[in-house]
Amino acid sequence: MSKHGKKYMAALAKIELDKGYSPSEAVALAKETSTTKFDATVELHLNMGLDPRQADQLVRDVVVLPHGLGKSVRVLVFAEGEGATLARQAGADAVADDDETLAKIQAGWTDFDVAISTPDMMGKVGKLGRVLGPRGLMPNPKAGTVVPANDMERAVKEAKAGRVEFRLDKTANIHCPIGKVSFDEKQLFENLAALMEAIKRAKPPAAKGNYIKHVTLTTTMGPGIKIDLSQVQSMEVIEQ
Repeated sequence: MSKHGKKYMAALAKIELDKGYSPSEAVALAKETSTTKFDATVELHLNMGLDPRQADQLVRDVVVLPHGLGKSVRVLVFAEGEGATLARQAGADAVADDDETLAKIQAGWTDFDVAISTPDMMGKVGKLGRVLGPRGLMPNPKAGTVVPANDMERAVKEAKAGRVEFRLDKTANIHCPIGKVSFDEKQLFENLAALMEAIKRAKPPAAKGNYIKHVTLTTTMGPGIKIDLSQVQSMEVIEQ
């Protein structure tokens, strides 16, 4: 079993493991207990009362965080004609509108964080599934990354601004970043509130019992902080 270092243990000592903190308390503690020298990511982890084996209980959606993620998002667009032109005008980092770029991706190039496609390009994109799929880069209508050409500008700008995807994994958990430790508490609080609102809206009709069972906030390589379930479920994006 691996042992945690002194910094981690010192951070852990500041947390009452059996206590459910309010969202604002959890955010403050996350900033205080971050142990890395770099600007760590603040992440929300939710254990859901869903069965991921049932197709009608899956959760997958996107949310635009009001304060972004604190990092530069590299966007690649699969489009031709008008869609390609609008993508470039909106600030896309790369546009795959030629066989050369498609071949480059086929060979393993994935120097981008988000891939967006127009519907007419999905036939070609589908052939790149072995490269894009394992990296979570395959465009998908449910994730808002397959859009018509006339909607490309909005899609690219949202992706660059901090739109994030969340989904239920095979262990019935959802993991999603909400920003950086360098964010102030209000920014993290409002990003957390926006994410929680989106997750509540995404509740599948087939969900039974407790939709959300446990919520934990943490930072990269930092200890987990349990959040009081009733308080996090009633969050609103308003000034504290």
